[in-house]
Amino acid sequence: MTTATLRGPLTRSELLALPAAVDVETAARAFGIGRTTAYALARTDQFPCKVLRAGKAYRVITEDLLRVLHIAPENSDGAGPSRPTPSDENALTNQH
Repeated sequence: MTTATLRGPLTRSELLALPAAVDVETAARAFGIGRTTAYALARTDQFPCKVLRAGKAYRVITEDLLRVLHIAPENSDGAGPSRPTPSDENALTNQH
């Protein structure tokens, strides 16, 4: 069993509390993938978000991780902005 399986994926609140950069294992938990798969994807530049290599260590920028997962502090479910954007409001008023 992998670390991601043992601890489960990260919750939204855990993701928002992450530091500026995290290791590949933490980012893998966010995606619900295992450690071995995560490192294999990182080595072949196929990880779901950008991975930086610092010597032998791999790091993921949390901002990019959150962007790929469509998670932002101002929304509750990652599905988009919590308030209508000006273009949404214009579309609603122009439907008449």
